[in-house]
Amino acid sequence: MATFGTLSDRLTETFRNLRNKGRLSAADVDGTVREIRRALLDADVALDVVKEFTGKVRERALSDEVNRALNPAQQVVQIVNEELIAILGGRQRRLEFAKQPPTVIMLAGLQGAGKTTLAGKLAKWLAKDGHTPLLVAADLQRPNAVQQLQVVGGQAGVAVYAPEPGNGVGDPIRVAQDGVRLAKDRQHDVVIIDTAGRLGVDAELMRQAGDIRRVTNPDEVLFVIDAMIGQDAVATARAFQEGVDFTGVVLTKLDGDARGGAALSVASVTGRPIMFASTGETLDAFEPFHPDRMASRILDLGDILTLIEQAQRAFDEEEARKVAEKMATDTFTLEDFLAQMQQLKKAGSIKSMLGMLPGAKGMREQLENFDEREITRTEAIIQSMTPAERRTPKLLNGSRRLRIARGSGTTVTEVNQLVQRFEQAAKMMRTVARGGVPNIPGMGPIPGARQKKQQPQKKSGSRSGNPAKRAQENAALAAGAGAKASSGGSSFGLGGGQAGGPSEEELAAMQKLLGR
Repeated sequence: MATFGTLSDRLTETFRNLRNKGRLSAADVDGTVREIRRALLDADVALDVVKEFTGKVRERALSDEVNRALNPAQQVVQIVNEELIAILGGRQRRLEFAKQPPTVIMLAGLQGAGKTTLAGKLAKWLAKDGHTPLLVAADLQRPNAVQQLQVVGGQAGVAVYAPEPGNGVGDPIRVAQDGVRLAKDRQHDVVIIDTAGRLGVDAELMRQAGDIRRVTNPDEVLFVIDAMIGQDAVATARAFQEGVDFTGVVLTKLDGDARGGAALSVASVTGRPIMFASTGETLDAFEPFHPDRMASRILDLGDILTLIEQAQRAFDEEEARKVAEKMATDTFTLEDFLAQMQQLKKAGSIKSMLGMLPGAKGMREQLENFDEREITRTEAIIQSMTPAERRTPKLLNGSRRLRIARGSGTTVTEVNQLVQRFEQAAKMMRTVARGGVPNIPGMGPIPGARQKKQQPQKKSGSRSGNPAKRAQENAALAAGAGAKASSGGSSFGLGGGQAGGPSEEELAAMQKLLGR
């Protein structure tokens, strides 16, 4: 997650310096703890939390469990990981549902924290789990807050109760109370109440939030906090805890690039668990918060469990089996390729999923340069093909490729590159499906893999003993080979000369001319 990117880089670099040491002296431990303290303070983690954290790390790092370890550096990483999990809450805390529905969930927080969008994300997540949530528009203060909740509810596919227009009109306490009553009548098993926020903590905000809590008696009060607000996170959390109290915390904007360490302090300072994390702008960019997985991401140890869960939600098992059979029987087509890409998009941001792999920080530059719009362009190219062309790419001659490029808003070169990549990928997948080892460009032979014996190349050319005659015959052979190459055409049916059709440059020029 980008919010903790700088903190993660600093900690990873600190541990890298330990790896070359066979034994750790007290000076090594003190130096490491000093760097960890600086990294946490620079990331805006609360001072009290930093002191407690580094004190425990130092005490454990100087103990016998590290001195007797075969790999002391790895043991220190493990200690830091365990202490990070502790300040993040220790263990995951799930929503507690009411024994008698509906379960009432109240959202509280400052204006701009992302409560309204989060209400839609939470509702969609619950609906996927078989619940029937009702969103209640009790934020009647912020301009267009009611309309925004209605739009978000429509996108999430859930019901919205919004009897008042908002923009300063209406009684939010009565709306919240009526919303819970309506949910009982219409048999919604969860009610999510979106309340008003303020730019800062004030008496009016606390009074209104307290009144809504009193009349609705919520089962969960979730404090929504912007992960990028810095040291104000701790002060705001304490103020809400004293004024309204809450049962759990939700972190939003974890995909931002600011220092988000203060958010790490909230669970430790308030004693309330972080329950959910919002990781992007789309309604699917939302996940339950697992302290152990977040600690692993911060320390660049990866988050394979979350990655697997996202893939399982997005990919259909029966469809995957059919695709595997097609790969093994040479019937995998561009239509199948398109379907697989669309399923991959459902799993979420490709960049964020790659970031969950262990050691992903080493690929940071490549991840930052990864353009997710490339998938959309690829979809456009394939969707501009006819069903017959998707099933049989060999039909794609020069004129067809020009038509596809114009239809998808791309160039002929991009169409050619897609077809070439598809053919290479299909070939590799067929090899893997049959139990072989694919030949990956740029990689040498894989140890243990069977390699084809290369046949010695036969020398081509004249065998005449007469030097003049031999030179003449070799020149004739070279001329013949050149003529054969020029008339054969290039890959994808776009070869030069009249026999192979127009060249890529000619097609690109033609496309530019037609586009005027």
